[in-house]
Amino acid sequence: MIDESTAYSELQISTEGIPHVLLFGLNDENLRLLDQAFPETKFNARGERIKLSGPEDQLQLAQKILAGMMEVAQRGKEVREGDVKTLIRLNGKRPEALTQDPFTGKGDVILYTHRGEPVRAKTPGQVQMVKSSSKHDILFAIGPAGTGKTYTSVALAVKALKERKVQKIILARPAVEAGETLGFLPGDLREKIDPYLRPLYDALEDMLDQEKLNLNLQRNVIEIAPLAYMRGRTLNNAFVILDEAQNATNTQMKMFLTRIGFNSRAIITGDITQTDLPRKHESGLISIQRILKDVEGIDFVYLDEGDVVRHKLVKDIINAYDRFQPEKE
Repeated sequence: MIDESTAYSELQISTEGIPHVLLFGLNDENLRLLDQAFPETKFNARGERIKLSGPEDQLQLAQKILAGMMEVAQRGKEVREGDVKTLIRLNGKRPEALTQDPFTGKGDVILYTHRGEPVRAKTPGQVQMVKSSSKHDILFAIGPAGTGKTYTSVALAVKALKERKVQKIILARPAVEAGETLGFLPGDLREKIDPYLRPLYDALEDMLDQEKLNLNLQRNVIEIAPLAYMRGRTLNNAFVILDEAQNATNTQMKMFLTRIGFNSRAIITGDITQTDLPRKHESGLISIQRILKDVEGIDFVYLDEGDVVRHKLVKDIINAYDRFQPEKE
């Protein structure tokens, strides 16, 4: 039944000069997302214009979201599903989050590698990580595999070190083993823990030349260690990253967060769907969302399948698991 008190109107928006496929995606996938978000509004894209008809309040919001999409497409970039979902989630209030670097406002480059290649925030979730990290001392980045949580965090840490905003980088991971303990693994301590820390080395090697990385590691300007090694320390003037935090217990999470000292920043990343902890232990990354949700200076950024930057099948795999889990339960 139509509510006669609701004011309906029409709006036309020019898309001149913007390729249709960049703006709306293959087979108009982005238009379908808009249809789902605004069920009372009709979107009709013809030629170089799009016609909207529906309730005035929905038209105003849809116009803001389309403006954000057009900003992305005007730069020659494809508007992705994640971009549209983020704009809808933000109610169209911050379309600049998809197009501007929070450090300079002139692009989306975080830093340049030793080969001169740009490291960019490529998805809405990654851009939100960059923006939030510049405003909050502690950031939790939670999302599935392949969303660039670790890589973006390491890029932000290296940028802060290069700009001398911090004196060192500390990267930590819980060393949770699947059926083995460190004591039974072959080799010395370094050889035992390196497999757990390898993803952190990989990210650093992308951004720093090997000679400089080795020198920083020798001088402890960059430190990579298991989470247990953080106990009893105070981490001042440092950019601290806790990776794979879903494998930290509540006790370990509290221990880590209370290590943060003066002029330090921290990013905690993890995927709450992939915890390797025994059943009797709750993941500290799950409970911390309830414990710290109202603490000023701390922020939570949630990434989703729209932020996946690995092989396109990774997104399909994540979606398949998400569908399977409710059925199993």
